[in-house]
Amino acid sequence: MASKLGATIGIASIAGLAALLWFATRLPALIVQGEVSADRVDVSPRVSGRVAKLNADVGDIVKKGTTIAQLESPQLVSATLSTQAALAVAQADLERVNSTRPEVIEAHKAEVRAADADVVLYVSDKERQTKLAETNAASQARLEQSSRNLESALRAREAAQANLDLAVAGASKEERALAAAKVQQAEATLNQQNTDVKELTVIAPIDGQVTTRVAELGENFSAGAPLYSIVDIGHPWFTFNLREDLLKGLKIGDILTVQVPALKNASVKTRVTVINAQGQYATWRATRATGDFDLRTFEVRAQPVEPVDGLRPGMSAIVSWARPE
Repeated sequence: MASKLGATIGIASIAGLAALLWFATRLPALIVQGEVSADRVDVSPRVSGRVAKLNADVGDIVKKGTTIAQLESPQLVSATLSTQAALAVAQADLERVNSTRPEVIEAHKAEVRAADADVVLYVSDKERQTKLAETNAASQARLEQSSRNLESALRAREAAQANLDLAVAGASKEERALAAAKVQQAEATLNQQNTDVKELTVIAPIDGQVTTRVAELGENFSAGAPLYSIVDIGHPWFTFNLREDLLKGLKIGDILTVQVPALKNASVKTRVTVINAQGQYATWRATRATGDFDLRTFEVRAQPVEPVDGLRPGMSAIVSWARPE
C-alpha cells in the first residue's frame, strides 16, 4: 500500500514538474500594434478661381452637401455673358432662315403682277406690229423690236415668279441645318460654362471633420488643387500589418478583440473586413543561411461591430496574436 502511494505521489510530482516546465518555456502571445484609420477626402475645385469666402476651418464638423468655400472668376462670368449673346444671335439667325416676312412675300407678288402686265402689253404690241407688217404699214425692224420686248417681258416674269417661290419656301435645307447647328453649339458652350460657374461653389462631399485647410482668402487656386482635407470620423476602422505566417487561416468576418490605449485600454469587438497583400516593398526578407523563405506582409482591416465613442483616426490599437507553431 505504501509503495502504491509513493508511486502515485511520484507520478503527480513528475506531471506537475512537466506542466511547470511547459508553462515556463512557452512563449507569450504576440502583441501586434496597429492604428485607427478612416476615409479621407481631399476637396479641390474643378475650375480655377480666387477664394472669396471660407465657411469651414480645421476641426469643424461638416455635413455632406454644405458649402465650405466660395470661389470667384470674373473671366468665367464674362465668358458666360459673351456666350449668352452669341446664343441670342444664333437663335435670331435660325428664326430668320425658317421664316419670311409677309411684306417681302407681298412685294414679290406685286413684282409678278407687274411682270404679267408687261407680258400682256408686249403680246398686244407684237400682234399689232405683225398685222401692220403684213400691210407694209410697219417696218420689219419694228416687228423684231416688238418680239424682243415680249421675250424680255416673259423672262422678267419667270424671274419674278422664281423670287416669289423662293420667298414662300424660305431658306434651303442646308442653310437651316447650319443655323440650327450654330444654335446647338452655342447652347452646349453655355451649358458647360454654367456648370463651371456652379463649380465655383465648393461643397463637402462627405460627412466628417476638417483636418487640413490649405485655402486662404484671396488666394488663386487652379483646378484640382486641394483646398481642404475631410476625414470621415464617423466610420473608423482598425488596420494591422501582419506577416503571412501569422494569419493562420484568418478570414473575412472573423471577430477580433482590440484594445485601445487612448480609451483607457477599452476592449473593442471588431469584425475583419479586408485582408490584402502589401507590395513587394513590405516583404519580410529571410536569412538565407537558415534556409527560410521570404514572407509577404498583409494588411488586415477590422471594423468595430458597434460605434465606439471617442475613437479617432491615428489612435494606437493593440491585439493579442497567437504565435505560429
